[in-house]
Amino acid sequence: MVRLFCYDWKISTTGFKLNMGYKITRRSFLISLPSLLTTLSLLAVLLTSCQPAAVTADPGTIMTSAVETAFAEINIPTDTPIPTETPIPTATVPRTPPALPPAFTTTVLNPLDAPHAYIQDSCQYLKAKWDPNNAAPGTIVIVVMFHGINKGAAEDANDVTVTDFKKIMESLKELGFEAINATQLADFLDSNARIPERSVVLTYDDRHTAEAYEHFRPYYEQWGWPVINGWISAFGGEDQFLQENVTLSKEGWVDYQAHGVIHNINIGPNSTDEFIYSELQGSIANLQKYFGKTPVAYIWPGGGFTPRGVQVAREVGYRVGFTVNPRGPIMFNWIPLSDAPDAGRPAWIAEGPANDPRLTLPRYWPMQMLSQLDTIRVMGKDAAAYAEQNKATELEYYDIVCAPTLGPISSAP
Repeated sequence: MVRLFCYDWKISTTGFKLNMGYKITRRSFLISLPSLLTTLSLLAVLLTSCQPAAVTADPGTIMTSAVETAFAEINIPTDTPIPTETPIPTATVPRTPPALPPAFTTTVLNPLDAPHAYIQDSCQYLKAKWDPNNAAPGTIVIVVMFHGINKGAAEDANDVTVTDFKKIMESLKELGFEAINATQLADFLDSNARIPERSVVLTYDDRHTAEAYEHFRPYYEQWGWPVINGWISAFGGEDQFLQENVTLSKEGWVDYQAHGVIHNINIGPNSTDEFIYSELQGSIANLQKYFGKTPVAYIWPGGGFTPRGVQVAREVGYRVGFTVNPRGPIMFNWIPLSDAPDAGRPAWIAEGPANDPRLTLPRYWPMQMLSQLDTIRVMGKDAAAYAEQNKATELEYYDIVCAPTLGPISSAP
């Protein structure tokens, strides 16, 4: 006789457990479905065999209960998801700034006269150049020096007749030029402040009666054109022409600027600091005292200057200075000068050694300017076209090199 030993089975939420200590856990059921069903069938038989004889149990019911319990506890595994890779940031490639174009050149100038820049910081220059609130690239300025305007024949080679004077003024207007004063010129050269794209500076050197300015008055009244006078301060308050010129200055269209004290002794290589300061500061003191203004321009008497004289002029506050060298027109950060003496033009002092182009500006004699006026107009157009041709390159350079420090260029007005 074979005896069947039965053990009590306990079904809990964590699996089937025999009182003998064997436990079928959730992990045990992570097997294939056929094996699971076979195991469950065997368990049902065993359970049936082990019940007391008096209790009749339906094996199918036990089987169903066991399967439901097992499946409730088993999580059938799904495919393991593929981990997502963390994207690696793309490295920023530094932008390479383009090479800046060379300065504008023209055949209008003498080969020995080259344009000189005075703003060495490319970023500052480009910001001022391309600011739409400033003067347009290609804005050009002519400086003309008058000494005498005669009703009859010109007795001095530097003078002009009334007829020639009128022709000069009308020609300037016909070609689109407008007159500006000394402060406007200084602001333009310093920071590219807006002025007419074709501008002219009319200078009238030396002491004159108020009547002498009647030649200029019609052009002020019609067109608003100012004229700059180079005032000689030799006689101080005793000057016989002082009071009428002071009265004229109050009208606002004659712009009195400095032209020395002694005047007839030019600043030269042998000039002492005492003499240089007395000429430059003496002119400032005289204009402040009698005209109530501080001059911004110095018209070098006789066209004489030296590197030391230019240095002192800058030190005492002058912003622009005028020579008698007719080298050409001027533009923002573009002034034609010579770096060495020229045997063919011995009277023209080389400005390069002074190393301050704004204080050694060129000036045309009236009839010389008239003969080149249209050529100068075309030169301004060529300069504007050259600037436009290189605009994209210069703005790209500014954006890469300059904008991080100076900020973006201003937007349109």
